Amino acid sequence: MRPVAVIGIGQTKIDEHWGLSLRELAGEAALEAMNDSGISRVDAVYVGNMMSGSANHQQHMGAYIADWIGMRFSEALHVEAACSSGAAAFRSAFLSVASGEIDIAMAVGVEKMTDSPTAEITTELATAADSDWEKDQGLSFVALNALVMRRYMHEFGWQHDDFAAFSINAHANGVHNPNARFRKPITLKDYQKAAMVAEPISVMDASPMGDGAAAAFLVPAEHLRNTGRNHQIHVLASSAATDTIAVDNRLEPTWLKAAALSSSTAYRQAGLTPEDIDIFELHDAFTIMATLSLEAAGFAPRGQAPRLANDGAITPQGKIPIATRGGLKARGHPVGATGMYQIVEAVQQLRGTAEQNQIDGAKIVMTQNIGGSGSNIITHILGQAE
Repeated sequence: MRPVAVIGIGQTKIDEHWGLSLRELAGEAALEAMNDSGISRVDAVYVGNMMSGSANHQQHMGAYIADWIGMRFSEALHVEAACSSGAAAFRSAFLSVASGEIDIAMAVGVEKMTDSPTAEITTELATAADSDWEKDQGLSFVALNALVMRRYMHEFGWQHDDFAAFSINAHANGVHNPNARFRKPITLKDYQKAAMVAEPISVMDASPMGDGAAAAFLVPAEHLRNTGRNHQIHVLASSAATDTIAVDNRLEPTWLKAAALSSSTAYRQAGLTPEDIDIFELHDAFTIMATLSLEAAGFAPRGQAPRLANDGAITPQGKIPIATRGGLKARGHPVGATGMYQIVEAVQQLRGTAEQNQIDGAKIVMTQNIGGSGSNIITHILGQAE
């Protein structure tokens, strides 16, 4: 496997983009990445998307996007892995370039959720759960996470307010991200007053949906020699793992086994440990997922991630900054695109272009994208070339 570098990135603001079609949204991010990379043609396009067939009545996303951005005749595929579709597209692009089969690949994640009524989107999100034993029994995706959070609180003795620091940190960071859905800080009082969605998950525990797209170009690292680029960002690790799709089938519902497996494999590939990671862009679709990810990835002992958050360790000045551009909670969570937003933000941090969100001295960033209730987890580690 040859070393792979990320050479260009692009993203759109996450919002309700009523005036843009699905392809126009993806096209904005792809063309921005194209301009950033200086590349006008690619060998392959990988499109991460979860629900275009239902929400937008459009399938065949690979050719659909490749045609729109002027990449017709290139190989193009639609990659679906629920909420981890974006990272799955990036991993597909990475593996194709690393293998030597493809020289230049583009990964783009896109989701347009506001074209459909909220009730329909809620139903579609639930398709990432077990249709027979969860969805058809009336469990929404929020309800599944609420059950896990309630069990976690019972097992480890935490109260609801103990999770507030995750949301407060995300919103504080989102203030300075021009592409974030919400750019307003929140307080503990705001968290406490928030309406419950599925107890104990309130509005302030859950990420907002929205429309958005993010993209990146990948090339063999050797192609960047003598190009004069000051910032060469290499993909140091790419790993994926799965768990049971139904939460009740897991021996330990409060442990993300797939995250632990995916993280440990990524650390091994990169020759790193959790202590070497400067930033962890985790999948904070819900505060409980942020909690479980930190523990499974080795940043906190079992049952102690809320303490990590309340001690300030997850803030930009802390030991392991998370959600540095607002995370899913404030930046927004256009499901199939989220994993690509994480990649783009990691590259910004490593380039030193995250502006007011820049983490001083960041050289290694890990991203983790979760599909379903922890049933498909994809981890990447990116770093500055030495």
